[in-house]
Amino acid sequence: MTLMTFVYLIAGLVLLVAGAEVLVRGAAKLAAQFGISPLVIGLTVVAFGTSAPETAVSVQAAFNGSGDLAIGNVIGSNIANVLLVLGATALVAPLIVSRQLIRLDVPIMIGASLVVYALAWDGALSRLEGLLLFAGVVSYTAFLVISSRRDKSAAEADDEFVKEFGLDEPAKPHAWAINLGLIIAGLVLLVAGSNFLVEGAVSLARALGLSELVIGLTVIAIGTSLPELATSIIAAFKGERDIAVGNIVGSNIFNLLCVLGLTALVSPQAVAVAANALAFDFPVMIAVAVACLPIFFAGYRINRWEGLLFLAYYVAYTVYLVLSSTGRPFAEVFGDAMLGYALPLTAITLVIIAGRAWHKQRDEAV
Repeated sequence: MTLMTFVYLIAGLVLLVAGAEVLVRGAAKLAAQFGISPLVIGLTVVAFGTSAPETAVSVQAAFNGSGDLAIGNVIGSNIANVLLVLGATALVAPLIVSRQLIRLDVPIMIGASLVVYALAWDGALSRLEGLLLFAGVVSYTAFLVISSRRDKSAAEADDEFVKEFGLDEPAKPHAWAINLGLIIAGLVLLVAGSNFLVEGAVSLARALGLSELVIGLTVIAIGTSLPELATSIIAAFKGERDIAVGNIVGSNIFNLLCVLGLTALVSPQAVAVAANALAFDFPVMIAVAVACLPIFFAGYRINRWEGLLFLAYYVAYTVYLVLSSTGRPFAEVFGDAMLGYALPLTAITLVIIAGRAWHKQRDEAV
């Protein structure tokens, strides 16, 4: 392992974050100049922008023939978004969960996870399957735009968005050229960042004797989730505790449908899916998505102890990945303990909590 490996990793992460920020701001202002409403911009341009780092890395990895890195990046990001990002944010302040998330977005996240798992079951994602997934994200975005226009709170969301991105500022001379330049610069930074990150990740995997899948599930996944982590924690400190959960669920849906869809569409060959990912990591991702329902439903909030539980499981998952990848004998014992004791006890606890919350709401309704 050389110093350049770490230079590539750090430079890649910095360029990805900067590229996503520049791309979103340029695209948002350019869209506003063409008369597109802030609400539509927020649900499309910004939503895609939050998944831009994952998209750049997965597409670049697929072009390089590193299918494990591309798949691991998406699965690992979705797991990290819930367990790491929401867990850490809930420790800062208990998070508020909107009813729409439980009724619509979380079920869509679970459904998308199951669809991707079914499509990948044969060991690859073809171009046709990528088209199917991308059609799903187009339909989901269109539904959000249409339904949000009927929402009474849309005007407030528009105001916040306008202030955040400065869309109410008077247009400067040749503003369209400036914004177009920002978009191009953002894309260039994303491409350069993904090149550096993939190169550094592959070198790190070889140096540590870890598989590219494990590196994608851990190092790359955490790196591409850093923007969501920073945004969510800052929102929690500001008291905007309802933003973090919605952003994470939306990001996970985009990762599954948009990132994997585009990756399979543009890849020169079908994106290979490792047997290990199908046997373990996909089920973990689905289990994490399903676990959101009872936790979110219980009081429509994520308490600090639940955030701590999320973080503990993320640490356990990461430790197991490293132990099993390096062939340590303790890995099997550790895995059996998690599957045989910790997970069933947690599942029973969550069912009881959800049941009590349901009975409480039914009694209050009566």
